[in-house]
Amino acid sequence: MTPRLTLAVTTVTLLVAANLAVLPSAHADDTPSVPPGTEPTATAPVEVDPNDPDLKLPEGGTLAEPKVLDIKQVVEDESGDERREDTNADVTFALQAEVLFSKNSAKLGAQAKARIATIAEEIKKQNTNLIRVFGFTDDLGSSAHGDVLSKQRADAVQAELAGDLNDPNITFEVRGYGEQYPIADNSTEAGRKKNRRVEVTFPRTVS
Repeated sequence: MTPRLTLAVTTVTLLVAANLAVLPSAHADDTPSVPPGTEPTATAPVEVDPNDPDLKLPEGGTLAEPKVLDIKQVVEDESGDERREDTNADVTFALQAEVLFSKNSAKLGAQAKARIATIAEEIKKQNTNLIRVFGFTDDLGSSAHGDVLSKQRADAVQAELAGDLNDPNITFEVRGYGEQYPIADNSTEAGRKKNRRVEVTFPRTVS
């Protein structure tokens, strides 16, 4: 299925082109985004000599097998409370801890259950049988406390998902990583808020 976009989208793709040129701005009086005199300058395409020996494979050499590079799409809601990442292989939902739990708690609230139910519906669409649920914290407090709390929170999300899915064929991998693997700067509250999260990841089987 095509991912449903919300309000903020970041897409990472690979672009291959033979010739690139810098086009002039549609508005000549626009303020430049770089200091004057440092703008990139368009140049004519470079001529390539097809007989150049540096462009030829050495005798006996072969090209590697072609492969499709992974493309990641990230969709985050306006509040930043929930983020979805889609790649060719996996789907990941990241929910901030404040949406799921009270401070220093691993008990799910009503809002959390509704959000987890939405994730369960997506899992059903993908018809997957492996789900990874990982918990993370910021770096405040002791590392040991973060490890325990993040695992308890991951366990709580896993239990709710298991109840929503009601499928004995699904295998869960649940871990608590504490303050490991931050996705933002722990020196600010905004960054710490992003790091306090639970991620649910499962294989992508439907495009």
